[in-house]
Amino acid sequence: MAYAALPQRAGARPPTSKGMPHAQIGVRPVPEVNAELFRRCYALPDVENRPTVISVPGARALWLRDDLPLARPDVILRGREFAHIHPDGSLHVVLPPERGRQAVAAGWAEPHPIAEHLGLEGLVMLYTPRTLEELAAVFRLVVDSYTFVTGRADPTAAGREHGGRGTD
Repeated sequence: MAYAALPQRAGARPPTSKGMPHAQIGVRPVPEVNAELFRRCYALPDVENRPTVISVPGARALWLRDDLPLARPDVILRGREFAHIHPDGSLHVVLPPERGRQAVAAGWAEPHPIAEHLGLEGLVMLYTPRTLEELAAVFRLVVDSYTFVTGRADPTAAGREHGGRGTD
């Protein structure tokens, strides 16, 4: 599959823990960017804002409605939580392996420490977006995860096809 090109993330990667829980160290979200991250993520069709069933306290699940058919239920670790947002604004998502490699190479993500053990090469942590421009790239990857798991077309593409910006 051809994916939208990712810009290279500026600056150094944030420090992260190497074990569990997998987290950034010393990173705080920018309030207005974090609010927009939540708005965009929970505006995706059939995505509910729920407490996580797999991550740290305070993390919020991107939960797919129970009646939504899934193309890849095998890549969801628990329940219908295909991704989650940590309190620091970083996210864990599962991407197609090729897209996960692209996200890592462009500096937006790093592999989850248990990804290889689980056979989920595309399980990555997306770093906290620091600006609205960075949010556009991070949200693009959230949408790529959504389309991978659900098998649906990109829900943000319709707006761009008609001269709009979609949701990114």
